[in-house]
Amino acid sequence: MRPAAVPELPPEDGLGGAGVVYELKLDGFRCVAFARGGRAPYLQSRSGRDLGADFPSIAAAVGRLPDGLVLDAELVAWRDGRFAFEELLRTPAAREADQVVLGLIAFDVLALPGGRDVRRLPLAERRRLLAQVLDGVPPPVQAVLATTDRAEALAWVGRLAGTGVEGIVCKSVASAYRARGAGQVWVKYRPGDTLDATVTALTGTPTRPRALLLRLADGSTALSSPQLTPAQARRVAEAVAGALGEPREDPEHGTLHPLRTPLRAEITIGTGRAARARFVRLRGD
Repeated sequence: MRPAAVPELPPEDGLGGAGVVYELKLDGFRCVAFARGGRAPYLQSRSGRDLGADFPSIAAAVGRLPDGLVLDAELVAWRDGRFAFEELLRTPAAREADQVVLGLIAFDVLALPGGRDVRRLPLAERRRLLAQVLDGVPPPVQAVLATTDRAEALAWVGRLAGTGVEGIVCKSVASAYRARGAGQVWVKYRPGDTLDATVTALTGTPTRPRALLLRLADGSTALSSPQLTPAQARRVAEAVAGALGEPREDPEHGTLHPLRTPLRAEITIGTGRAARARFVRLRGD
């Protein structure tokens, strides 16, 4: 299951109304870990590749888990007081030389020892089973930090941002585990820093803007991403009515409609590896 991105943390009665679990979103490699008894464990990446040879200490830890246990998890690296995604791209020898700490942070259980498939059970029950099977299991395998208290989750976002925590994954406690997609029962929230920017042009049409060309404080430009919501597009269209110059072709962004008088906007820059500007609102000042 892959959560969809949302601009804000859903309320505790959101995602269908059954209740929400808020989990730390960590920046690592997604990994489904198969404990297989006498056979070598299998650490399945999103592409289906076995990560065991690249992360022998994690493979060894999964190999010590009960036969038939299957965990959905994030494989992470920790160095100098923060999560360090780039360390996952290095060789095992290089990581060991620099004393990089690896972890397998489990957030779901898909099968129990003996091979019982539990994906159809509601998340609340799978979380109980996850705590049960990991009781007494030492690092590097650990359960993800999670809460059902939205205020506590928001506090984590602010307090742990300096450690490289990306945000919060929010899940309906009633959700079963589906092999493809997650609909709106699993969503992810990535906070960003609110910044001022200048809107210099728009894409789409004057009456239905699709995205905005923004000039950032450092002089660089960025295209707002994702595209404007219908409500945002209406507000922008009203604000630029009669203020657009002749359209021009841009080699990177296609047809642009430049503003004769630039507008100020509020944006956020995401905290993930690939920073993106997201339009929040036009500023009245």
